[in-house]
Amino acid sequence: MGNRIVPALLIALLVTLHAQLWVGRGSIPSVNNMQRKLSAQTVKNAQAQADNERLAAEVKDLKEGLEMVEEKARQELGMVKPNEIFVQIAK
Repeated sequence: MGNRIVPALLIALLVTLHAQLWVGRGSIPSVNNMQRKLSAQTVKNAQAQADNERLAAEVKDLKEGLEMVEEKARQELGMVKPNEIFVQIAK
């Protein structure tokens, strides 16, 4: 009788470990599903990063563009901001 308990326990342990491999958290299908989700999220992250870089470039262009427009308006048209006094010196 003692000779049958050890192999039975080992077989039960093997069946339990094998079941965990195919069902539940950490199983092969679960890991594959998580890898698919990770790949999809990586693609979304890359797209979001590209969008962020594009928007940052647009903001930079707009800021620099407005500064250039303001400089041109000041030099060529003599425009001033509120509460400023424009003094032109003739040469």
